[in-house]
Amino acid sequence: MSMFSSATNTFTAKVGVFCGARAGVSDDHITLGHDFGLALAARGAGLVYGAGGTGVMHAVARGVFDGGSAVTGVVPHELREREKSLEVRGEIFVVKDMHARKALMYRLSDAFAVLPGGLGTLDELMEVATWNQLRFHCKPLVLVNRDGFYDPLIALLDHLVGAGFIGAEERALIQDTDDVEDALDLLGCRPRYSPEEKASNLAFSS
Repeated sequence: MSMFSSATNTFTAKVGVFCGARAGVSDDHITLGHDFGLALAARGAGLVYGAGGTGVMHAVARGVFDGGSAVTGVVPHELREREKSLEVRGEIFVVKDMHARKALMYRLSDAFAVLPGGLGTLDELMEVATWNQLRFHCKPLVLVNRDGFYDPLIALLDHLVGAGFIGAEERALIQDTDDVEDALDLLGCRPRYSPEEKASNLAFSS
């Protein structure tokens, strides 16, 4: 599903990314974060995130910076030192508490990507999905499921459909893919190549 609108001729400008302030046990999570940030910047989109200076969060922001795009961070005052937000570059909003952090991130973002993370990441994922369900907003939401990281969560969501607690349309509000470029397409980001560039690449490869 692309959020490109022929009426406004615009693409997703800012993507909110939910992910861990920890690195996890595998270096692959940090690599994914940096890869996603680079790819996001290559699409001309900016990042909205939790302003963490550690873990997967920091890797995503570093990738966006390396790619030359804008970074916006939102952090509660009490977490500035714990999450090393003082070391973060970009535009940083310091807010009162976690509720204010999430509300501002939701407002600033046009779409949401979920990378590996813990309880906070799951909290943000489910709240955004619920807001879509209740039509408080209508914004793309994509799990970046590299190496099956979110397979157990996807199985749980499908189980809830089978048990009658989530409808099929509501389940479809949470999309998933294992590919970064596919995720950016689902998020409604500007295509990586213009139609002319794509045709040229196809002609060159053939």
